[in-house]
Amino acid sequence: MILVNNPGNWGKIYAPLKHAPWHGCTPTDLVFPFFLFIVGVSIAFALSGQKLKPEEHTKTLGRIVRRGLTLFALGLFLSLFPTFDFGTVRIPGVLQRIGIVFIFAAVIFLKTERKTQIFLIVFLLIGYWLMMMYVPVPGIGFPDLEPTTNLAAWVDNTLLPGHLWKSTKIWDPEGVLSTLPAIATALIGVLVGQWLKRKGNAGNKIAWLMVWGVICTCAGLVWDLHFPINKSLWTSSFVLYTAGLAMLGLGLCYWLIDVKGYRRFTTPFLVYGVNAITVFFFSGLIPRIMAMIKVSTPAGPVDSKTWLYESFYTPVFSPYNASLAWALAWIAFWMVILYIMYKKNIIIKV
Repeated sequence: MILVNNPGNWGKIYAPLKHAPWHGCTPTDLVFPFFLFIVGVSIAFALSGQKLKPEEHTKTLGRIVRRGLTLFALGLFLSLFPTFDFGTVRIPGVLQRIGIVFIFAAVIFLKTERKTQIFLIVFLLIGYWLMMMYVPVPGIGFPDLEPTTNLAAWVDNTLLPGHLWKSTKIWDPEGVLSTLPAIATALIGVLVGQWLKRKGNAGNKIAWLMVWGVICTCAGLVWDLHFPINKSLWTSSFVLYTAGLAMLGLGLCYWLIDVKGYRRFTTPFLVYGVNAITVFFFSGLIPRIMAMIKVSTPAGPVDSKTWLYESFYTPVFSPYNASLAWALAWIAFWMVILYIMYKKNIIIKV
């Protein structure tokens, strides 16, 4: 998402680096559900010890809620900066959704067993499908899945009027109702994490991970025929489709890295991964700061980002390649910083 969120020119972006306009799924649309999936996997590894100690659950729950609210607060800060206009601030957001989903998924893992977790996944996915496809939208009439007239949009605009994504104003891609199936995405990761932690042959684990990956992907594609795959609505078909692909990706990584021992290529991903929230937060903050810094030019003052881009990138590359080159330079810039942090064992934990 650092690559996707930082093009040189928002009007010159290659198609795979864009979100699907509405129904459908691009490579960019996979990033967020993959992240929530791996959050679920990580929960199973990180909290397994605490799960076995009921006497410490109160303390663990406090840490879970504190971490989730911290993520929510960081996302809200990005929405507020630099104007801090609380009257129109966007309340939903990526970090906000991560925080909420983390709290629910972690608490569910801590307090329930596997059967209950499976039931909750099924309940969330089927319940969301029934609500979106069969519950009439107040003031609209029959339910539909159009951007401004679906039930999730009505809930967003009813609960958070004036505090939604500025590009839409009356609905939000990280809205209230669509967070329910996002919790199911993380819970699928929780189930996978528990499976990977079980004692047993690595090959058997990988095989079943691949099998279930194919099953979930195909189930999502079949459900797409009736309930379209849609990231903005986080439809149930989108949950199954992306969770299936995430399982296949995780199974491949497990086989290559843990079983076959191919680790040298993982360093850049590890460097980014151990400080993922940190780089996401600051890569969103710094462009806002750059927009506040003005540079004088013959045509008049421009912000520093525009000056750098038009001075060093647009004269050298074609429009689309210049935009991509800027994003890649941004990736490289953060790689240097994160690599230094990694070598010095500086890991900023939320």
